[in-house]
Amino acid sequence: MRVAQKPVSVPAEPTFTRPERVLAYMVASTIGLSILAIVAILIGYGTGVNTGAGIWQIVDLLPGVGLPIGFVLIIVLLVLNAVRRTRAAKGAGK
Repeated sequence: MRVAQKPVSVPAEPTFTRPERVLAYMVASTIGLSILAIVAILIGYGTGVNTGAGIWQIVDLLPGVGLPIGFVLIIVLLVLNAVRRTRAAKGAGK
């Protein structure tokens, strides 16, 4: 005798929308560039380069601007993700 089995529901893979992917790449590039600038500053100070002239002024400014922007973008990404999940949960409950 064969017993009928219930189909096992497999959770769907998370699908990321285009704005979420764009924001994720923006976060990664902004924070990555800021970290590279910090490493360049440390190497520059270690080798005795005059960091007050030329391109070094921009490199010195980059982490101070890039890290806060990256943090704000992370918060925006989290909010977008939470809104998408909330809408998906409401749609699944109907």
